[in-house]
Parts: sequence; structure tokens; C-alpha cells
Amino acid sequence: MGWAPPALPLCASVSLLGGLTFGYELAVISGALLPLQLDFGLSCSEQELLVGSLLLGALLASLVGGLPIDRYGRKRAILGSNLVLLAGSLSLGLARSLPWLVLGRSAAGFAISLSSMACCIYVSELVGPRQRGVLVALYEVGITMGILLSYALNYALASAPRGWRHMFGWAVAPTVLQSLGLLLLPAGADDTAAHRDLLLLQGGEATKLGPERPRYTFLDLFRARDNMRGRTAVGLGLVLLQQLTGQPNVLCYASTVFRSVGFRGGSSAVLASVGLGAVKVAATLMAVGLVDRVGRRALLLAGCALMALSVSGLGLVSFAVPVDSGPSCLALPNATRQAGLPGGSDLLQDSAPPPMPRAGGDPQEPALSASKRPVQQAEMSAPLPPALSTSSPATPGPAPQQAVLCWAALVCMMAFVSAFSFGFGPVTWLVLSEIYPVEVRGRAFAFCNSFNWAANLLVSLSFLDLIGAIGLSWTFLFYGLTAVLGLGFIYLVVPETKGRSLAEIDQQFQKSRLTLCFGHRQSLAGVQYSRLDVPVAS
Repeated sequence: MGWAPPALPLCASVSLLGGLTFGYELAVISGALLPLQLDFGLSCSEQELLVGSLLLGALLASLVGGLPIDRYGRKRAILGSNLVLLAGSLSLGLARSLPWLVLGRSAAGFAISLSSMACCIYVSELVGPRQRGVLVALYEVGITMGILLSYALNYALASAPRGWRHMFGWAVAPTVLQSLGLLLLPAGADDTAAHRDLLLLQGGEATKLGPERPRYTFLDLFRARDNMRGRTAVGLGLVLLQQLTGQPNVLCYASTVFRSVGFRGGSSAVLASVGLGAVKVAATLMAVGLVDRVGRRALLLAGCALMALSVSGLGLVSFAVPVDSGPSCLALPNATRQAGLPGGSDLLQDSAPPPMPRAGGDPQEPALSASKRPVQQAEMSAPLPPALSTSSPATPGPAPQQAVLCWAALVCMMAFVSAFSFGFGPVTWLVLSEIYPVEVRGRAFAFCNSFNWAANLLVSLSFLDLIGAIGLSWTFLFYGLTAVLGLGFIYLVVPETKGRSLAEIDQQFQKSRLTLCFGHRQSLAGVQYSRLDVPVAS
């Protein structure tokens, strides 16, 4: 047999570079939009259209991307999405009119959404139980690194002539590197016989699709067959809970919290972007180190519990500390405001274009914001961009009696970011890549991902109405209550998949028709599995 490159580093690089591209494309618009506005004379609605086009392309991919992932394979889906991304980057780099910019951003959104789904599934299928959690979680690490990289390049290229063309063009680098790595890996788990490193990683449990394997259709996701309905309940529950706990909106108030403890102007911007970014990176790396040791359920339960405590604490503190009801879109700088639905009438007109869209993880969380006063998106929750500020002028520091409460609000904010980053952020997409049969995994993943986007949009659009109805403090407390309900859902329904092969996880679901109490009882008592002996070509 000829030489084969080491499989584990290649799989890690594919996951990391995929996340890097995803995060970079999401965040690069924060620095490119202001020079684009100056070069093309974009109106407010045109800026919204440009930013929202990536979201619309990504949403389209989540609706239709499952079929090519299952029909043509994960590797081909990633390579195809990379070609689409290269075409979109070319359109952006050479664009001389708004339609070409919108076309390029739409293509980029479609590509990163399709690639994110296929990449998580592909990596989870190539490696065994001991490496799967780490390698899939690396995608979330890559997202954070891509966001921070985009901030650095935006800053470096801000004064360069036509610097926005270079900003968009740099997305090609990780895309090409990922494609080169993919060419050295097999097409999927059924093609690992030629790659001994992967066979060792899988423990010899690579499976092949054959006539004896069951076939599934999309409608089987809602049927009792093989407990597919229970699996769909787990997947949809996780993606909905990570949005309904308020993650897309809480960071909207980060700059207000930072200002309240005495950080104003430029220092507030630097602290918000670097501080929250560092917290997110540290928490995500912690998840990478723990996900295959303590398990998926433990991280989800710990993260959800900390989110409940921190966002509830933020709500209680806001009763005592005056907090603005959110940044006004009329005064937000270009890197801090989320794009609203095209056609908003009272958004800024000149110097404050909308900022980057956000997604979720992971693959996973972008949405359009409220059309009147958009809110900062976080999904895959991003650190706030460097130009962070609020709409109100600088105010005196907090009174001595309020200083402790202000710092408590800051601690709650940091805790909320870290809790999401080691809980829902990486683990949701890892579980989704594990619980479905291989024949329908792509369509099931895409189906849940589309609900993730829809829920994100709902939470963002309802945020201001919710504040108007019950107030900011009660809104945060409502998110805390939702997180408590999420704890119950995870404890009773979500199974532990740590240390189990994909075939064993499939058997686990098939043998348990009732989803209720499924996760807790089986994670304690264990399940008897029969190993699947599959002949492997030498």
C-alpha cells in the first residue's frame, strides 16, 4: 500500500478550517461595510439588503442542503460548497455594483451554511468515539478564530485603497487549504479501508451501506420507526432551546454593561471585543478538552444551569441599576448594529451602516434582527466588534453604592458568554451529527438547522416587543426561566453519547421507544450493545 498522510491531523484541519471560514465570512462585513457605503453610496435599505443577503443564502442552504449531503456524500458537498464560496468571493472582489455584491454575499452564505452541516457530519463519521467530540468541537473553535481574524484584517486593511476587496478575498485562503486536506481523505466512513489510520481511529467499526441496511425518507423523521420521532424531538429541542434562552439578544447590552462599570469610549470598545472574545475562546477550548471526558450531557447541563443563573442575575441587577433599553439603531456605529429586514424606515441613513450577521455554531445561528432597532446577534455567539458603543453620550461613572451591582452585571455577562460557549454552542451540533442514521443524517441535520435559523429570527424580532410589554429586567428573567426548562429537557430527554460508536448510538435509540427519561436512565444504567462485525478489505 502506498503512503497515506496521517488521518487525525487532516480531520482536525478540515474541521478547524471549515469553522475558520464560517466565522470569517460572518464577521468580515463589520469592517467592509463602511468603505462599501462610501464607495457605492449605499442607502440604509441597500446596506440592509447587502448584509441580509448572506443570511438569506444560508437559510436557503439549510432548507435544501440536506438532500445533496445525503445523495452525493459529505466530502463532495463540502468541496462543492467551497467552489460556490470561491465564486462568491470572486464576485465580491471584482464587484462594481450592488447586485454583484449581493450575489456574492448570497453565494457565500449558501456555501458556509452547506459546508458547516456537511463538515460536522463528515468528521463525526470518519473518526471513532474517543476523538469525535474533540474534532467536531474544533469547528466551533474555528468559528471564534475566524471572527477574531476578520477583526484583525479589517483593522489592518481599513486605510488601504479598496481594502474591502482584500477583506472579502482573504476568505479564499482557508477554503483552499481545507479543500486540499479533503483531497487526501476518503469520501466517507464506507471508504476507509484504504486509509489504515482511520481504521485505527474507528476501531475497525466502519460500516458500509448495503441492501441489508434500512432506508429512510425525510418523512421518517416524524414517524415512530426506529424511534426517529424521538431523535427529532432531541434535535429540535436542543436547537430551539439554545435560541429561546435569549442568546441572540443578551449581548446587545454588553456595551451598556461595560460602560456602567466605568469603561467608556475606546476602552469600552476594546474591552468588549477582546474581553468577550477571550472568554469565548477559553470556554470553547475548555469544551474541546472536556466533551469526550465528562460527556455531552454534563456540558449541556452545566452550561444551561450557568446560563439560567447568569441571565437571571443580569435581570435582577437591572432592577437596581439603570440600563438603557438597548442601543439605538440611529447612533450605532457600523460594526455593532445587526442588519434588519430590508426596507426598515427609521434605520440610520448615513454614517452607521449595519454590522455583521451572526450565526450560532455553528453552523448554525444567523438571523435577521428587528427592523426598528436591531440587536446584536450571537449563535454561535460572536464577541462584539471593536467599534462598540452605545447611543447615549458618555455619562459619569456609577455611584459608589451601585459599583458592586455594576460589576456583578459584568460578571453575569461574561458567565453567560462562557456558558453558551462550552454548552449549547459546540455540543448541540455534535449531538445532531451523532443521533441520526447515516442514510438520513444530512437531511435531518439540515431540517434542525432550519429551525435554528427560524427560532433565531423569531427571538430577534420579538425582543423589542417583549421589552415593551414586560420590561428589560423581566425579559432577562424570562430567558432565565426558559433555561431552567431547558435543564429539565436535557436531564429527561437528551441521551449521553460519549464513548459510543455511531452504530451503538443508533441501537440505543432503536431499543428505547420512549424518549422521556431516556437520557438519565441510560446514562446511569448503561445499555448492552452488540458489536457490528464488518469485514474490512486489506
